[in-house]
Amino acid sequence: MHLDDDLLTRRASADPYAVLAALREHDPVHWSDAHRAWLLTRYDDVSAAFQNKALSSDRVRPLREARRSSDATAASDRVLELLSGWMVVNDPPVHTRLRKLAGGAFKAQRISAMGEQITGLVDGLLDGFAGTGDLISAVAYPLPATVIATMLGAPVADRDRFRDWSDELALVAFGTGGTARADRHERALRGLREMDDYFRGLIALRRREPGEDMLTAMMATDEDGDDRLADDELVAMCALLLFAGHETTTNSIANATLALLRHPDQLDRLRAEPDLLAPAVEELLRFEGPIKVLNRWVVADTEIAGRAISPGQRVHLVLASANRDATRFADPDRLDIGRTPNPHIAFGKGIHACIGAQLARMETRIALGRIVERLPGLRLAGEPEWKDSLASRSLAALPVEHRAGQAAAV
Repeated sequence: MHLDDDLLTRRASADPYAVLAALREHDPVHWSDAHRAWLLTRYDDVSAAFQNKALSSDRVRPLREARRSSDATAASDRVLELLSGWMVVNDPPVHTRLRKLAGGAFKAQRISAMGEQITGLVDGLLDGFAGTGDLISAVAYPLPATVIATMLGAPVADRDRFRDWSDELALVAFGTGGTARADRHERALRGLREMDDYFRGLIALRRREPGEDMLTAMMATDEDGDDRLADDELVAMCALLLFAGHETTTNSIANATLALLRHPDQLDRLRAEPDLLAPAVEELLRFEGPIKVLNRWVVADTEIAGRAISPGQRVHLVLASANRDATRFADPDRLDIGRTPNPHIAFGKGIHACIGAQLARMETRIALGRIVERLPGLRLAGEPEWKDSLASRSLAALPVEHRAGQAAAV
């Protein structure tokens, strides 16, 4: 039986769930020639893979070594070299140390204290929304960049630079199709160089003038007082925070809004029962989460659901499929903002669970709550377009119109 397994076609980018459902049913541990990787699509297999030590997160260095023997460009090699320092593409003990040192900046009380400020930012963006246009460029896109600039103690005026760097990095880190693929490494390298210079200047400033921001917190020594992040590590951590925090949160807000507009019964329910906002966000993360695929590099022989998987191969953990698995979620293709329990894995699991998940949830919850409350007549004004991306579930634009006083409709 031939199974469609290319997740970068225009059809699969627009709606990957039919493709993923067929894989999940007929070949849940599937070798894809299109992606040169194993695709894991069942919840239990994906969940177990997060704990499987044969599947390594240290996936940039092997890719870089492989490309050195090919016709890889100098730009692609330099981009991969810079990305290899990111916490999320390292295994213990390197990952353990980096996460421990960064953890102080992500303490729950620090994140919770930002709620009022984020609400003010959302309201300011909605104040400037004319009523018709792209909700991503108006709200979902600028909000995370502003929050990250504030968290790092950078001027909010630099927000647009943060957004541009994040977009260029996404072309490499999330995999892209279409016309952007050809020069993506050159574009990403330019952004990385500019970002490196910028963050080194910001680090030097914070050494002279410590603040209450996350960057200052990440510069502190550990609890034992005998270890701290070096400047190269701080730059890498800032870059990761910028990229992961911006891209993921933009997608979460936009995807959640679109899902509600396409399911007006659930939107009406949320308006009638605002206390459902928190579980609604969890359900929207499950239903249309910001990440489709996480990549792992195989470092030892392993077996998954009877399939032998060898060192040197790649495994794609398809979160978008796992979160629609009927063995774990009743009626999984139905949006139910009151769903409980809801053990989705939109932010990963285990030691590599997203360190910024609490912040992403807060931004999404506040933004969605204010959109629902302040734009009661919001409706789609055109067909949204999805980006051609392997790892990211992201919209290019979300055209909407707001007619005050009218019920939302598709």
